[in-house]
Amino acid sequence: MSYGFKIMVEGDYACFTRPEFKVERVSYEVPTPGALEGMLKSIYWKPAIRYVIDKIIVFNPIDFANIRRNEVKDKILLSAVKGQMNGTDADPAIYTSESRSQRASMVLKNVKYGIEFHFELTGLKSDNEDEGEKKHFNIIKRRLEKGQWFRSPCLGCSEFPVKRIELVEDFDMELISSPVKAMGDTDLGYMSYKVDFADKGIPKGGDWDNPHFSNKATTLYYRPHMINGVIDVAKYREELKC
Repeated sequence: MSYGFKIMVEGDYACFTRPEFKVERVSYEVPTPGALEGMLKSIYWKPAIRYVIDKIIVFNPIDFANIRRNEVKDKILLSAVKGQMNGTDADPAIYTSESRSQRASMVLKNVKYGIEFHFELTGLKSDNEDEGEKKHFNIIKRRLEKGQWFRSPCLGCSEFPVKRIELVEDFDMELISSPVKAMGDTDLGYMSYKVDFADKGIPKGGDWDNPHFSNKATTLYYRPHMINGVIDVAKYREELKC
C-alpha cells in the first residue's frame, strides 16, 4: 500500500524567504521543500513521522508584489509563558509599540501548487508501540479530506495563510498556465531545501515530558530545475549541499 498523497494548494500570497537577504524579505520564485513540510505539520504532526516532499508543480504564473509590513523583532519567551501558568508575575506579551519594525518584502501573489509527498517513520516517541504507517496515513487522509488542522497552514510566512487545500487522485497538467510552460527547462539555481536541526528532533536528555530542543541548525541547499512547471524534488535532493 502506498502512503503518499497528492494535494492542491492555493493562496493569495506566499513568501519563501531567500536566506541571503538579511534585512528585507525576498521570496524564491517557487516553494522550498522545508516550507511545505512546515505547512503539512500544521495539519498533522507527531515525532514518530517525518514528511518528504517528492514533487512540486507550479500552476499559476510566477508573479511578485512589493509590500511593506510591520514585523516584531522579538519572540515570546517560553519561560514567561510557563511562569504565568504557574501564577508568577511573568509577562509573556510582546508590545508592538516597542518591538515593531517596518520592512519591505517582495512576495508571490495568486499562487497555486500541486504537491506530491509521503511520510516516513522516524522511530522517535510514539503514543503507542503498535502505532504504524497505516494509522498515520488514515489520520492524514481524514484531515485533508475534511479540511482539518491544529494551526492555520501557511505559505512560507504565518501572515500568508493557505486559502484552499484539496486532496486529489492526480494532477491535471492541462491547468499549468501558458507562461509557466513557456519557461521550459529552468535552472532555479541553489535554493534552500530545508533547515536541518542538530538534535534531529530529539529533546535534550530524551526528556519528552519537559522537552527542550537545540537551536543549532544548518541550512541544506539543492539545485533543482523546473521543467514545464514540474520540479522533481526527489531527483534533485540526491545532491544536497550544506
